[in-house]
Amino acid sequence: MKSVILDWSGVVKDAVGSHLWIVNRMFKKFGISEISLEELRQNWEQPYMLFYKKYIPNLSLEEQKKNYREAILSEECPKSESFPGIVELIKKLKNQRVYLAIVASDLPETVLPEIKEYGLENIFDEIFTNVHDKFETVRDLINKQNLDSEDTFFIGDSNHEIHVAKKAGINSVAVTWGFCSESRLKSSHPNFIAHNAEELEEIFS
Repeated sequence: MKSVILDWSGVVKDAVGSHLWIVNRMFKKFGISEISLEELRQNWEQPYMLFYKKYIPNLSLEEQKKNYREAILSEECPKSESFPGIVELIKKLKNQRVYLAIVASDLPETVLPEIKEYGLENIFDEIFTNVHDKFETVRDLINKQNLDSEDTFFIGDSNHEIHVAKKAGINSVAVTWGFCSESRLKSSHPNFIAHNAEELEEIFS
């Protein structure tokens, strides 16, 4: 039986545009110049404080969380849809009795309504939100569920998810439609790389 752990934003949720809006709104508040989408994808890192510290060295995690929450929950924040084909793929995996979990840095106030909006209610076996560094959560999940490392995959859109998967001894799957450029993802040598939902499905077939 295969097990699939997914990041949320940048994997299931097409949040690149809204995330750029949030980052620039936060930067404006701290007197930092706006950045482009290209700069975001070249410089984005997780745990996300590694990214923010590049621009605002004295920013605390508490300040980041407060300002991020205000931005993403504001009425002005652009709405995000799911990536093409990803919802259908997740449902296929569920029908194949694949164990499915979400490990996301996103807030529960956004993830849980989006799961409902995308028609993914009662699909995931476990959902973890508001996770800064994902290693401990993934490691504990593997141990708790006694997941087979050879058949467990962590799907992410950043180098952090690749590193977490390698450290946890499971398969790393990088998708190119999220927050990091393909060249940066390849530099961490993921086990698999996917450019769309069709290529992602092939990995599990």
